[in-house]
Amino acid sequence: MTATVGADVEVVDLAVTPLRELNQRLHDVARTGEGPRRWRVVNPKGAHAVACGLDAELEVEIDGHVGYYCAGMNKVASVLVRGNASTGIAENMMSGKVVVEGSVSQSAGATAHGGLLVVHGDAAARCGISMKGVDIVVRGSVGHLSAFMAQTGCLVVCGDAGEALGDSIYEARLYVRGEVAALGADCIEKEMRDEHVAQVRELLAAAAITDVDPRDFRRYGSARKLYNFTIDNAGAY
Repeated sequence: MTATVGADVEVVDLAVTPLRELNQRLHDVARTGEGPRRWRVVNPKGAHAVACGLDAELEVEIDGHVGYYCAGMNKVASVLVRGNASTGIAENMMSGKVVVEGSVSQSAGATAHGGLLVVHGDAAARCGISMKGVDIVVRGSVGHLSAFMAQTGCLVVCGDAGEALGDSIYEARLYVRGEVAALGADCIEKEMRDEHVAQVRELLAAAAITDVDPRDFRRYGSARKLYNFTIDNAGAY
């Protein structure tokens, strides 16, 4: 069961409409190029895999909490979650924008290749694990092993970071405003130059966070000692 609000907003009530039907309709817009471009999903009630695999310039607003892998594999689309999200929000996202007004569980933005993920609450463990080009902005704090094996992209944390931040990091840039419990293997603090302040300012603006000073952040990245195996570093592998 769906209803259209105004001329161009399609409303889908997951209390009466199967999730598979919703996702299929969203995919049909990408496949055919026809259909509504703006969607509002109500009563998600923690459903998993809402709005996954989108490949069209859609705007999807989800009014409530979602479960695993919401907006996973997103490409081009903009997804707004007016609630909290469970494991793997925006997992493997390619492009587009995903915004969560609440907090998220572990592995937010895991393996994501591009786009922007914004979390206005906190993120649990492994935020940005193996990120491959995505930019992630967290208004709150992140849990342990965030940016583990992060390859490229940026993680901006306005709060604190848990233990093992950036463990086995490659070339991603990590910016943290608060305290870091402990850095992971091969992750070190680096100089915060003007270019980095400018990058943080740009990402905060994109995330609509206007009351945080980009000059308050510290930068972390790879010491580049784990790129090649050496016997002296055997204990760190």
